[in-house]
Amino acid sequence: MKKVFGIIMLAMTGLLSAALFVACGDVESEFSTAPCALYFDNQTHNDATLAAAMTPLSGIFVTITTTSKSGAQYFVFTNNQGHSSQVVFDAKDKQRQQAGQLILGLNGAIIVGYGFSTSQTFYAYDRECPNCFDSNALPLRSYPLKVNSAGIASCSHCHRTYDLNNGGIIASGSGGKMIKPYPSVTTGAYGVLSVR
Repeated sequence: MKKVFGIIMLAMTGLLSAALFVACGDVESEFSTAPCALYFDNQTHNDATLAAAMTPLSGIFVTITTTSKSGAQYFVFTNNQGHSSQVVFDAKDKQRQQAGQLILGLNGAIIVGYGFSTSQTFYAYDRECPNCFDSNALPLRSYPLKVNSAGIASCSHCHRTYDLNNGGIIASGSGGKMIKPYPSVTTGAYGVLSVR
């Protein structure tokens, strides 16, 4: 009886180990693993364009890029409702940039917002099409997504559309990869935005 019980326990242990191995083998992250790092304090900067996207159920998505003018660095915010604004880097923004803690996705731009989703999930996405952009390609070519007023991002190269309101799923076009969001949080319209 002890021998039968031992064989059963050994078999169960082997099955459990095999199940854990299989379960861990094909696990795909729900978040993008591409490099991205942004910390933006809208309490300090008071940017209304970004604040609208940081408001739950607003349906507004903002594309964030940077630019330089006359030796100064600026954040550029452009939303899917046709508004845009620029905010000059403060000393803390400059420190984060110099420390390599300011990375706006794969090619210098991300898209953030709550969208129309009733789940009140705040999203941050890369602006590059996940099915066309290749960071290893030479020369590096940009395939930026354009976001319409309904929160649908489209790629002019492959003609896929992605629903930013629902986790970046493909809304139309041939199969492929969805846009995986970056881990992100916001403390409110005039609070902090953090994307990692």
